[in-house]
Amino acid sequence: MTALEVRNLHKRYGQHVAVDDVSFTVEEGEVFGIIGPNGAGKTTTVETIAGLRTPDSGSISVLGLDPIKDRAEVRERLGVQLQESSFPDAIKVAEALELYSSFYRNPADWRELMELLGLTEKRNTKYQALSGGQKQRLSIALALVGNPKIAILDELTTGLDPQARRDTWSLIERVRDTGVTILLVTHFMDEAERLSDRIAVIDGGRVAAVDTPAGLIAQSSAVQQVRFRVSQPLDKRVLTELPDVTNVEITEGRWLVTGRGQLLSSVAGALARAQVVAEDLRVDQRSLDDAFVAFTGRAPEFPEPAKRSVA
Repeated sequence: MTALEVRNLHKRYGQHVAVDDVSFTVEEGEVFGIIGPNGAGKTTTVETIAGLRTPDSGSISVLGLDPIKDRAEVRERLGVQLQESSFPDAIKVAEALELYSSFYRNPADWRELMELLGLTEKRNTKYQALSGGQKQRLSIALALVGNPKIAILDELTTGLDPQARRDTWSLIERVRDTGVTILLVTHFMDEAERLSDRIAVIDGGRVAAVDTPAGLIAQSSAVQQVRFRVSQPLDKRVLTELPDVTNVEITEGRWLVTGRGQLLSSVAGALARAQVVAEDLRVDQRSLDDAFVAFTGRAPEFPEPAKRSVA
């Protein structure tokens, strides 16, 4: 079933059009990623979905509710972790969770959330004393304490070191497994590719593409390349006559085979039939970074260098 539906969304700030006819749907239990360059309209889109901004036109349905007209009900069903979050330095982890849980009719058990997110040992630690990874985990816990059906997570791993980022990914996967639908906004292509079931690429306030990570990569280019050396002499025609092969180059004993479709299996089959072993074989595969460049015309941008933190 559809958890979230955005139709023809428009949002302008003076003469600047931040969101220009954005449409997409998110299914229940799905992790739906949103990627795009800085200033593409990602954060404005999710803030409008959360009811923090009023759209100029278009419609948003959050579990069948309008985030502006049904603000109180949407607030009960939607958890939000925004890119910029701050809390009083002196508030303790347990105090923050208990306070936030009091804002909801049917909150989750904040003690269980604290355990789920690995914060129990930090229950009496002040916010200012938490590491970057621990602050992010608390931010996620606070987004989930209302027992939401949908969680919006905006740039949740920005500023974390690689290990802290991967620990946070594991936490998000555990949250998804509880049935929560997740809308994930990120600058990091590896994060989007690992966590998202589908991804929307937003550029210039518009949706450039929506597909699975593999589908976006396939859309960006169907060209594949296989590199290897052969264990014994091989007639070039063994490969050039394959229907999936478009070109074969041999440079200093190294073969480069370019093609489409099931290129790797076609090449491997042909070599096996010729009783030739492919040595030092490498497949040059397209990545989500390549797809991002193809759809937006620029490389992914990073908000800031990763800071060292202990998760």
